[in-house]
Amino acid sequence: MRRFRYFKVFAGGMILVGLIVCGVAAPMIAPYDPQEQRLEARLQPPAWAGGAAARYWLGTDNLGRDILSRIIYGSRISLLVGATTVILAGLLGCILGGVAGYFGKGVDELVSKVTEIFLAFPFLLLAIALMAFLGQGVVNIILALMMSRWVQYCRVVRGEVLSLKERDFITAARALGAKDFYILLRHIAPNTLPSVTVVATFAMAIVIISEASLSFLGLGVPAYIPTWGSMLSEGRSYMTRAPWLTIFPGLAIFITVFGINLLGDGLRDLFDPKLQRQ
Repeated sequence: MRRFRYFKVFAGGMILVGLIVCGVAAPMIAPYDPQEQRLEARLQPPAWAGGAAARYWLGTDNLGRDILSRIIYGSRISLLVGATTVILAGLLGCILGGVAGYFGKGVDELVSKVTEIFLAFPFLLLAIALMAFLGQGVVNIILALMMSRWVQYCRVVRGEVLSLKERDFITAARALGAKDFYILLRHIAPNTLPSVTVVATFAMAIVIISEASLSFLGLGVPAYIPTWGSMLSEGRSYMTRAPWLTIFPGLAIFITVFGINLLGDGLRDLFDPKLQRQ
C-alpha cells in the first residue's frame, strides 16, 4: 500500500511536471506557429495514420493549423488559469476560513452566511454568469473561477481551525502572551497546510475542466488564443470527417486531469493520519 501511494504521487507529479514544461517551453517544443494557416493542408490526418503530409504528427484543423502545436500552446492557458485560480482562491478561502474559525461568534456567522450564498449557485453556472457579465479574457476567467472556488478552502480551513484552537499548544501560546495574528500564522496555518494542499490539487483539476468548458461555450479566452476547450468547440463540426480535431484535445484534458487527481489522491493518502497509523 505504501509503495502504491508513492507511485500515485510520482506518476501524478510527472504528468504535472510535463504540463509545466510544455507550457513554459512551448515556443521551443511546438513544431509550428499555432496560428499559422495553411489552407492547402487543411484537415490532414495524423502522419502515423496515413496522412499525406508526414510533418503533421497529429494532423491539421479546418484552417490548416498544426494540432500538436495548438495543444502544446493550449497547455499554457490551462496551467496559467489553473495555478493562478488555485492560489488566489486558496488565499481568499484560507484567510476567511481561518478568521471565522478562530474568532467565531459574529465573524463566523457572517462568513458562514456568505459561503451559503455562494454554495446556493451551481459552480459552473456561477462561472458562466460571471463570464457573461465580465466578458472574455484570461484575467476575467481567473476572477470568475476564483469567486466560484474559494468556498471549498474556506469550509475546510474553518473546520480545521475550530479543532486546532482548542488544543493544548494553542492554549499554552495564549498563556505566554502570543497575539492572535502570531498564533494564526505560526501555529495554526502550518497545521492546516496538508489539508489545503490536497484540496488545491483536486481543485486545480476542476478548474482546468471548467476553463475548457467555458472556452467550449465561447465564454473563455479570446478566440485567437489556442485552448483545449476552443479546439473541441471548433472540431465538433468535423467529428465524422476529421475526428482527430476533437480526439487529441480531449485526450490532453483527460491525461492532465487524471494526473492531477492521481497526485491529489496520493497526497491525501500520505497525509491521512489513519493510514499512517495503520
